[in-house]
Amino acid sequence: MEDDHAVPIGIDLGTTLSVMAYVNEHGEPITIPNTEGDLLTPSAVLFDVDTVTVGKEALKAAALEPDSFAAFVKRDMGKPFYHRPIRGKPLPPEVIQSLILRKLRLEAELALKRPLRGAVVTVPAYFNEPRRKATQDAGVLAGLNVLDIINEPTAAAIAYGLKGAFLNPDGSARRPERILVYDLGGGTFDVTLMQIEGRLYRTLATGGDVHLGGLDFDRRLVDFVVGKYVAAGGADLRRDAGHFHRLLREAEDVKRTLSSREQTHFTYDFGGHAFRLPITRAEFESLIEDLIARTLFTIRSVCRAAQVNPSEVTRVLLVGGSTRIPLVARTLQQSLNVPVERVPNTDEIVAHGAALYANLLTHSPKGKPPITIQNVNSHALGVLGTEKATGRPRVAVIIPANTPLPVTRGKRFSTEREGQHSVRARIVEGGDRTGKNATQIGECVVRDLPQGLPKDTPVEVFFSYGTNGRLTVRARLPEQNREAVLTIRRDTGLDDQARQQWAERLKLLRIAGLEDTEPA
Repeated sequence: MEDDHAVPIGIDLGTTLSVMAYVNEHGEPITIPNTEGDLLTPSAVLFDVDTVTVGKEALKAAALEPDSFAAFVKRDMGKPFYHRPIRGKPLPPEVIQSLILRKLRLEAELALKRPLRGAVVTVPAYFNEPRRKATQDAGVLAGLNVLDIINEPTAAAIAYGLKGAFLNPDGSARRPERILVYDLGGGTFDVTLMQIEGRLYRTLATGGDVHLGGLDFDRRLVDFVVGKYVAAGGADLRRDAGHFHRLLREAEDVKRTLSSREQTHFTYDFGGHAFRLPITRAEFESLIEDLIARTLFTIRSVCRAAQVNPSEVTRVLLVGGSTRIPLVARTLQQSLNVPVERVPNTDEIVAHGAALYANLLTHSPKGKPPITIQNVNSHALGVLGTEKATGRPRVAVIIPANTPLPVTRGKRFSTEREGQHSVRARIVEGGDRTGKNATQIGECVVRDLPQGLPKDTPVEVFFSYGTNGRLTVRARLPEQNREAVLTIRRDTGLDDQARQQWAERLKLLRIAGLEDTEPA
């Protein structure tokens, strides 16, 4: 039986910082502080034998124990393993993320003094299917009831709009709005063009880069400073993992200072020998201006995909901590000539939107919220096969990028040889027509075809992509008027058995400061 006092929460699982929020009795989203009293928790994990430290303390220890430390895990979501071993062992990124979510879950229960009904977790709009699935798995491994996975720009638009900017208290738009959400965080970048009419939130197109964010700005600054140091006869400190972590932390502090001041100093102590380098905002901006220019290319690409002229956008919302850099707003204002609005509490706004949506889900009749969110698929989906005329790899796109969901689309293929008993096709997401840079998300196998089938027998393959981002596939042989059985084997992420095994192994780990008693 469900606890009437249980609380739904929203979680922004960020690359560098994570935030959790709930909706109070007045309908206001409130950020939940962690046990250190901070509203933002660094998305960092330090592993020991049977305990893990998550957050600020893990970040402090990174330079001393780099081989036991994991950060920026969000960039590896959807891959089999984190980009380097932890304590000599490979770990799936969703397992590491689950420990961050577990800490947030425990802290939310402590702060609210009530059990959690569930959580809405946000992801970048440009996340593909394997990354979304990995995020869902991380929530399950953390012991969360994941109510939904929603896009970060959508969450930001809900929260900002409900604060009185352009939405009524019930979530409906006062007038039709065409909003460009520019979300530049610590490690990922998203652009989403949305149409809000009444209670319908419709994504028109989305684009982004899961490897562009504040971390890349920090690295540019470190490269600049170390270059000056090496030119003066010093050592390249980037080659040592401990020094590199410390340099990145100093670069982050300098970057933040330059958002409000014209000049500061980059100071670093190396073996008792400190060096201090003055750096101006103009110098810093010159280091990253090409990265900001890349975001303009994405904006133009998204507008073209939606067949919308930038002048038709009613407002641009700046979301994410990296949008505090003055160069960002200045560049967008000059290039788009559209009102640019920086949302208040930009580090918390996505979690607030997730909490509002979680509250709408759990307090509406039969879980149906008063607003409707219609997403698009951020990457094309198709089948990678061989082109008969050339013998080269070729992707047959079945669902193009930015197609409104839910959708069902199909294509006709044919058997390659006489008497073929099965058809095997690789399902891919993204990439170009040759399959370059595509992500294989599964393998479809049509089995038990009738005996004696001639070569070139037609086989129709249908993709159904739901609003929850889940793909189902079916196939049929129209000339035989029969359905063929299609199974999908995921090539990425954890299968049921692996997820269960990791769930058991994670029970042996304790979160420092929250689970300091022996596990049962």
